[in-house]
Amino acid sequence: MPTYQYRGRNAQGKAVTAQLESATESAAADILLSRGIIPLELTEVKPKQSFSMALFQSKVSLEELQIFTRQIYSLTRSGIPILRAIAGLSETTHSQRMKHALDDISEQLTSGRPLSSSMNQHPDVFDSLFVSMIHVGENTGKLEDAFIQLSHYIEREQETRRRIKAAMRYPIFVLIAITLAMIILNIMVIPKFADMFSRFGADLPWATKILIATSNLFVNYWPLMLVVLIGTFIGIRYWHHTEKGEKQWDLWKLHIPIVGSIIERSTLSRYCRSFSMMLSAGVPMTQALSLVADAVDNAYMHDKIVGMRRGIESGESMLRVSNASHLFTPLVLQMVAVGEETGQIDQLLNDAADFYEGEVDYDLKNLTAKLEPILIGFVAGIVLILALGIYLPMWDMLKVVKGG
Repeated sequence: MPTYQYRGRNAQGKAVTAQLESATESAAADILLSRGIIPLELTEVKPKQSFSMALFQSKVSLEELQIFTRQIYSLTRSGIPILRAIAGLSETTHSQRMKHALDDISEQLTSGRPLSSSMNQHPDVFDSLFVSMIHVGENTGKLEDAFIQLSHYIEREQETRRRIKAAMRYPIFVLIAITLAMIILNIMVIPKFADMFSRFGADLPWATKILIATSNLFVNYWPLMLVVLIGTFIGIRYWHHTEKGEKQWDLWKLHIPIVGSIIERSTLSRYCRSFSMMLSAGVPMTQALSLVADAVDNAYMHDKIVGMRRGIESGESMLRVSNASHLFTPLVLQMVAVGEETGQIDQLLNDAADFYEGEVDYDLKNLTAKLEPILIGFVAGIVLILALGIYLPMWDMLKVVKGG
């Protein structure tokens, strides 16, 4: 569960400052009031992470998390105590990060700490959605159901990412091949032609001047280009890890031609699926929206979903806040409206997730066909410049030779 830093006054009017764990900010305020403390300031404490760690460290893979949830579900379903199950999985896992996390969780469980609170200490392994589902499972006595729901959710997420990677494999391979070919041409081939053309002494066409200029840049300034490339990469990663940079980048992703709409619908599918899962588990709608806002992994949509939560807290309907967010298609809005009327909004959101996944699957199957003309045009432009830059001066040389 999240940890909150609070500042308030107790029954005697004295200022108190400390931390406590709670599922949501409002629940933390209720706990403080029940203790006779009037909260003046309440902020969530996020785990501190240095820039170097943020730059080079990533979360555990979905494959590792999927294996863990499947195994822990099978063990708990067989009647094995959770402490013994986690200790056993720690010995069999091949991931050092997962092993370290499970060892620490085992120690915290031994000292009497709940499983969800123990997992919350390892955000690089278990995200807020995972921890909250475990928290709900603990409180309802349905921990096995929480694990199997998470397993199905992670499995669908894996399949979506697998399809996206498969669709992007061809264009990425083409771009890498073009880049390598250009580097080899600029370093090894064009300098030889440049020497021949310089001895010729004729006026060179614009295409040849461009090729010679880029070749000189690669040959004479490659250390500077390498430094600039590394500096640009680090600078972009640093900017991306700032709050403003992350929001701007996530907004740009949604407007990339051809690919942006696929990313948007894939993210909305994740929203609908995770929101439905939280509601079916019994999580209150406002708390579920807060958790789902983090699960979508998009800072721009995160703010939109947080705005939806605030609208619901102020008394508005789910349909109205969904419509005001401008995130959903009319068909999905109709599903939300029917879900509110029938009291089956979790099922309708699940259907909306299926609808988005179907659209994403169709677009991914046709993505290569859409990108091929663009890639062919790009390659044709490069080949045209190379042909004009190399063969036009050679034709001029032949004319001079024949004329001589």
